[in-house]
This record gives sequence, structure tokens and C-alpha cells, in this order.
Amino acid sequence: MTVTNEQKTALIRHAKTAYQRAYAPYSKFHVGAAALTKDQNIVSGCNVENASYGLTVCAERNCIAQAVINGEQNFKTLVIYTEQEKLTPPCGACRQVIVEFFEPQAIIMAVNHLAQSKTWTVDELLPSAFTPKDLL
Repeated sequence: MTVTNEQKTALIRHAKTAYQRAYAPYSKFHVGAAALTKDQNIVSGCNVENASYGLTVCAERNCIAQAVINGEQNFKTLVIYTEQEKLTPPCGACRQVIVEFFEPQAIIMAVNHLAQSKTWTVDELLPSAFTPKDLL
């Protein structure tokens, strides 16, 4: 699944905008995410914390949920934006949700305010994942 440089630039821009909307009063760890669907639409999400910490929802899961609400369930790539020097991969819960909707070779990219980036395939983030195919 090829993603053009123009699409990557747009994804980073959307993820950065989502980052600015994050609700993170407890951790102060803002995260924005943007995904490109197979229908070429961009959806975004931010992390939303809660005083009951376990109810916090990550940017990646909010992004995917936003797409599903809009009728999209197939994705090409996902960008995660933070303003941390260390590039941030998705947490375990997000990895499991990502594997539900992305192909094993889909690219997941972390970017930061220093214009640094790191990429993984879904398979690299969650090898031997439990997927819908395991339910057959």
C-alpha cells in the first residue's frame, strides 16, 4: 500500500492539529493521530484523558473509532504525532485495535516536532497478533 509524500504531509498536518486538541490535564502527554483510509480519506483523533485514569482513550483508538463512525473500516497508514524527543509507538491496547483494521504490512509512523520520524509495519508492532482470522 503506497502512500505518496503529499499524503504523508497531509497526515502529519492532521495529526498535529489533533495533537493541539488533546485533552491531557493529568499526564500532560498530548498525542494526535491521523489515518489514511483505503478510500483516500483522512481521519484524525487525539487522546482524551479522564480522572478515572483507566478510562483514558488514546489518540490512535479515537482516530480509528472516528473512521468507523463515518463508515470506514479499512486503512492504509497511520501517523502518530507528539512533541517528545523520543518517538512514541502505540501502546499495547492501540496495537491490538490497529491490527483489527490495518493490513499486516501497513505502515505506522511516529513523528515529532523536530521533524523526526520512525516507521513500523503492523506486523513489527504486534507479531503473531490475535486477529479476526483467528476466530474462524
